[in-house]
Amino acid sequence: MNDFLPVPKAVQEAKESQKGLHWILEILVFVLVFFISTFAEGIVLVPIQLITMFTNKEYLAAIVSRDMSRAMQLGMELSTTDNMMIATLFSTIMMILVVILFCKLIQKRKASSIGFVKKGAGIEYIKGIVAGFVLFSVAVLICVITGSLEFNGVSDTFALSAFLLFTIGYMFQGMAEEVLCRGYFMVSVGRRYPMLAAVILNSVAFAALHLGNPGVSVLAIVNLTLFGIFASVCFIKTENIWLVGAIHSVWNLVQGNVYGIKVSGMESSCTILSSTMTEGKELINGGAFGLEGGIAVTITLVVATALLCLYKKKEAE
Repeated sequence: MNDFLPVPKAVQEAKESQKGLHWILEILVFVLVFFISTFAEGIVLVPIQLITMFTNKEYLAAIVSRDMSRAMQLGMELSTTDNMMIATLFSTIMMILVVILFCKLIQKRKASSIGFVKKGAGIEYIKGIVAGFVLFSVAVLICVITGSLEFNGVSDTFALSAFLLFTIGYMFQGMAEEVLCRGYFMVSVGRRYPMLAAVILNSVAFAALHLGNPGVSVLAIVNLTLFGIFASVCFIKTENIWLVGAIHSVWNLVQGNVYGIKVSGMESSCTILSSTMTEGKELINGGAFGLEGGIAVTITLVVATALLCLYKKKEAE
């Protein structure tokens, strides 16, 4: 197993800084860090949400007329607009900051033990961009071949300015989840337990973070766990956070804002292509959750993870 999942330098460095905790305590600390991160994100989002609602004429009219049911409906609709989605993506900067501060101040870890390795960072990130696009495109191709997904041409709701903001936002969002689950949690568990245990535990935790998403299903949770395993192995094999962070970011960006597919149940109107899920083939295309809820993604992730496990990094001469 060590050949497939060797202990990465990040875990070795983290061990030198501080001993690992019992796995139950690690989970409890992870939950605490996650909730603090979510609270920090809320500090950024709540003012934006309030400004959005109280500058909306329909919402104000509902409040003035004391039509609370209408006000709640409008509030929900306004919270799912592209503008709020972009704001939500940017707010994940707070998660990155909270996790880094926790690792540095509480766990006494170096940035390199989270995966922020300086050497080759730019090249690794570019590799991740390409890999993320190719990986999700393979899942899309499976759906197209099986007749589970149809493209209707270029979307008439595409806006370049919004697309650029989504791109930057997903750069933060994808990296934030990788820093939380892989750079922090997996490495923390790996200080005391075998890497296989660290991979499984952080992958299940990653999937659990999406339980409240719209359209979530059993297969969606399985696929999210598989993505966590893939990302974990990628982190272990490459020994940096840059590549897997880029893969995660581009994976989300292309499905939502290039191919016009829901991202873990969330939909955006700013997309380059317009696509339609074929009814009756939800097992393949994922239905209401998006491709991540179908076996097209299952196949893609299983194959990609298997190839990663077989990959052996060349030793420096």
